Amino acid sequence: MQNLKTQRGVLIGSGAIAIAVGSGLLFSPEAFHALNGIDLGDNVSLMSEIRAPGAGLLASGLLILSGVFVSRLSFAALVVAMLLYLSYGISRFYSMALDGLPADGIIFVAFLEIAIGLACAFTLQRHLRTHPY
Repeated sequence: MQNLKTQRGVLIGSGAIAIAVGSGLLFSPEAFHALNGIDLGDNVSLMSEIRAPGAGLLASGLLILSGVFVSRLSFAALVVAMLLYLSYGISRFYSMALDGLPADGIIFVAFLEIAIGLACAFTLQRHLRTHPY
């Protein structure tokens, strides 16, 4: 029972964050990026390149959150959450190694993404122990 509560908590938290970030990028990218001192300017192509992953994050967040309510989706939700957060976190550190340090808020987010991704990985491992396929 404790495993299920932990799993639900991880899915709710990681899904809600993905939904919030995805919504911010899709519906208000200028304001979202301004939080880290990024000015997007008037480049229409850049706006398209920012809104598209926003929709992907929003959709991923909805799938992750659905794993709380539809037990058949919990495995897929945990896999998506783990891959989403670890890929974002690792790619940010890769960028830091190549390009230098970004704003402090982005560095914080990189650590947060890795932490959430690892929490999803550990939760997935526990899920697989109790629900072998």
